Amino acid sequence: MNAKRKIEIFSAGCPVCEEAIETVRGLACPSCEIEVLDMREATAASRARELKVRSVPAVAVDGELAGCCAGRGLDEKALRAAGIGKPVS
Repeated sequence: MNAKRKIEIFSAGCPVCEEAIETVRGLACPSCEIEVLDMREATAASRARELKVRSVPAVAVDGELAGCCAGRGLDEKALRAAGIGKPVS
């Protein structure tokens, strides 16, 4: 059996993304196939939309967004609660 686990890392090339790439590479085993997707490229951004990636870095394993990367991104309610959109008095 020659099964591989497909790992997709979504990156924007920033230092935090580079650290995530190195972490995943350090954790990977011989049955892990790693692909780094640059979000500045249309094909990577399209794949990210398919997986509902909302922020980077993000990691998908076998086509599923990893739990550590799900549900993040901008939240309008939280931004408003922090004061965005309210004049300073």
